[in-house]
Amino acid sequence: MTFQQPHPDAPCLRYPENIGLHPNVTIEVAANMLGRAAQLSLNVPYSWTFIDKPVEGQSVLIFLPNPAQFPNDGVRYQDQETRYAVPAGSREMEVMEIKYGFVPSSQDTSAWRVRRRYRLLKGGHPHITLVHYSRGSAIQIVPSLLNSPVRQYPLRQITEPPMYVMGDKVGQKAYPPGAGPPPPQGPRGMNPQAMGMNQQGMSPQAMGMSPQTMGMNPQAMIAQQNNNMEALERRRERERARERSGSMGVQRPGPPRLDDDDSADEFDVISTRTLALTRYRRNHELMEEVFKQASFGNVTTSSARPAYSIFDKAELDSKVAKLQEEVEALQAQAAERKARRSAAEDVVVGSGPTPMEVAS
Repeated sequence: MTFQQPHPDAPCLRYPENIGLHPNVTIEVAANMLGRAAQLSLNVPYSWTFIDKPVEGQSVLIFLPNPAQFPNDGVRYQDQETRYAVPAGSREMEVMEIKYGFVPSSQDTSAWRVRRRYRLLKGGHPHITLVHYSRGSAIQIVPSLLNSPVRQYPLRQITEPPMYVMGDKVGQKAYPPGAGPPPPQGPRGMNPQAMGMNQQGMSPQAMGMSPQTMGMNPQAMIAQQNNNMEALERRRERERARERSGSMGVQRPGPPRLDDDDSADEFDVISTRTLALTRYRRNHELMEEVFKQASFGNVTTSSARPAYSIFDKAELDSKVAKLQEEVEALQAQAAERKARRSAAEDVVVGSGPTPMEVAS
């Protein structure tokens, strides 16, 4: 589903409520508005509209599938747009700024318009963009651009209904009460009945009814649909068996081809509901195989290693014995030095003068 028209002057998807005028928008305010808009956009359809000649302080909230291509807003800018990222709390915001804008053929005598775009790169929806127009420093307008129009006027009238851009209804159009999508038109103005279609615009072949089954009663049609679904499942099982044998590197001859199951008219007699149920069941079987292998496949249990298993007991014992010998040697040396010191002190005390000699 495409949200943006290919025409260069196409409208854009805009949040339906009016945000109002804001002289200045800070990073914190922009982050809060974008976060709130991401929640509200789940159930609110965006309207197709033009941004044209915005006034100072105007703020709009739009949905841009490609942020690099901004829609025409009726303003000509004499500068290149700059882009930078700034933190916004736990989120990350991208700011795109372009200056020196003016509206040709208007009352603008200088290029003073500034446009800033805000979008959340992390912590929000990257396609929801807040656009704010403000006044900045002014420069002189290039004379050749003063009266050069930016777009063609008058702007075309928009008849397209609003569209959901997020949530379960993404891509769906929101028609007003009592209205709905136009009936399908066949080639060259033929109505659905002339093309062999029912009121819903579907042919009998698309609904799983071949010319042979259109004359059957409901019980026979249900039985045939069940048979077709069983044949489809058998065919899918054979394809899966061939894929498994091919992935294991073993080339095994497949089962003989059944013409009644693999005929070219197989899908002509299968209803859309039967085909959808078969695809639903097949996809869930494939998902079960993938997640079962990721959750329970190749689970290795590691046995608990005993304590101190990284050490060698014999090596530790030899080191302890060596250290004990070194300690004993050091203790013997210390005792020997202590004995020498005591003997030297006794010799010094015995050879010295007595107190009486010192007094005389």
